[in-house]
Amino acid sequence: MSLRPNPGSEFVLTLSCPDRAGLVHAVTGFLVQHSGNIQESQQFDDRQLNRFFMRVQFDVSDPAATLDSLRSGFGPVAEAYGITWQLHATSTPTRTLLMVSKFGHCLNDLLFRQSTGTLNIEIPAIVSNHRTFEPLAESYGIPFHHIPVTPETKELAEARLLELVGELDVDLVVLARYMQILSNDLCKQLEGRAINIHHSFLPSFKGAKPYNQAHARGVKLIGATAHYVTPDLDEGPIIEQDVTRVNHAQNSASLVALGRDVEAQVLARAVEWHSESRVMINDNRTVVFR
Repeated sequence: MSLRPNPGSEFVLTLSCPDRAGLVHAVTGFLVQHSGNIQESQQFDDRQLNRFFMRVQFDVSDPAATLDSLRSGFGPVAEAYGITWQLHATSTPTRTLLMVSKFGHCLNDLLFRQSTGTLNIEIPAIVSNHRTFEPLAESYGIPFHHIPVTPETKELAEARLLELVGELDVDLVVLARYMQILSNDLCKQLEGRAINIHHSFLPSFKGAKPYNQAHARGVKLIGATAHYVTPDLDEGPIIEQDVTRVNHAQNSASLVALGRDVEAQVLARAVEWHSESRVMINDNRTVVFR
């Protein structure tokens, strides 16, 4: 996929619905009627849940075709087949609010990727419960919001976060090693549009310094998991995972460094795929059209 498509001419349609005959024909027929040319098409039929998923990326040759007109045109098709759907212009960046605490490897990686054009996201703000990365935000020209969190101020802090999400028209919230547990209410309000990253030792190595615990146990694989945020801590639908091998000669500091690299890469892929409408939630899992 082109990271910077031609504005106003390329779109992506994602949909899910109960499986039935004629779905692909209905979608392609709609595209033909609206001068659509399919660039990429992927589909998945979950036979256990009897649910159909589809992602179609297309361009249109009719200069009069707009996002609004395409959405209006697809409405009757969706209603006829009971389709849940979204239609976006691929050139529109996903407005992404980044959250961080005291570990900046994921934040720095996302900022660099966005600044070099490898992520089609727009970052209107960085939020943190510490001021550690305020200078980094300033170096990228991104507003930094320090929102301290204590047991007494947690409710107010989350209310301020939601205010920013609304004020800044945020599409996606990324917890780039934000080390605070979100309340159930906040998780529900951000359902399907908040991504978290954590090391993949859970639940084997909980608590502080998991890489030190892993080193002490002589692990041979370390990794990371990116998932959507839900009230169930670190158990939301998984978007991406990866691992790297380690051996007996590496100390705990080496494991920390390797683990941070994996975390940054896994989170970047999850953000990329979400921003390109490649991820669809399917009950407690995800369908990822790579």
